[in-house]
Amino acid sequence: MDSFINAADSALRTLFATPRASAVTPAQGMVEADLSPAEKQLSGALMRVNHVGEVCAQALYTAQAAVTKDRQLREHLLAAAREETDHLAWTRERLDALGARPSILNPLWFAGAFALGLVAAKVSDRASLGFVVETENQVAAHLQGHLHRLPEGDLASRAVVARMKVDEERHAAEARASGALTLPVPVRGAMRVAAKVMTTTAHYI
Repeated sequence: MDSFINAADSALRTLFATPRASAVTPAQGMVEADLSPAEKQLSGALMRVNHVGEVCAQALYTAQAAVTKDRQLREHLLAAAREETDHLAWTRERLDALGARPSILNPLWFAGAFALGLVAAKVSDRASLGFVVETENQVAAHLQGHLHRLPEGDLASRAVVARMKVDEERHAAEARASGALTLPVPVRGAMRVAAKVMTTTAHYI
């Protein structure tokens, strides 16, 4: 019961409170670039997508931590969620700096990711970790694509995305080292399709 109360608290804080990072943003001290309107709009859209990704990460890790009976794994998942909270705060700061807004569909994204996390965790801890590996691998590839698309002059956003990519790759490696199950090809494919729908929609809404 305590785990699900914590999950509800995480949902409320993620969706309705201003996230607070425990680590300094990689963008600290960087002067905002003089971006053209088109560049600013692009940076804002890409950072909105990244913010959605962090909303989903909070939901995923919180759901998995609520279900697992392995205390060590629970602490590992909650530690990863705390790190993702930094990402959530950093991407929100970039949205504010760029004059962009978060996705209005964030409650939907959170609910969907939470449900997927519950399903994966119910199968087994190894399946849950396998879901983390695949999710983080896809996120890292997605962030690499954003590094190619972000305006060269938007050094602040680029610094945040680069740091997030390093962290996501580490999360995947840690889950793999903990005994993650390799997910079946159809499952990985379905996850990529779902991610494509989410990122395409969040780019605009």
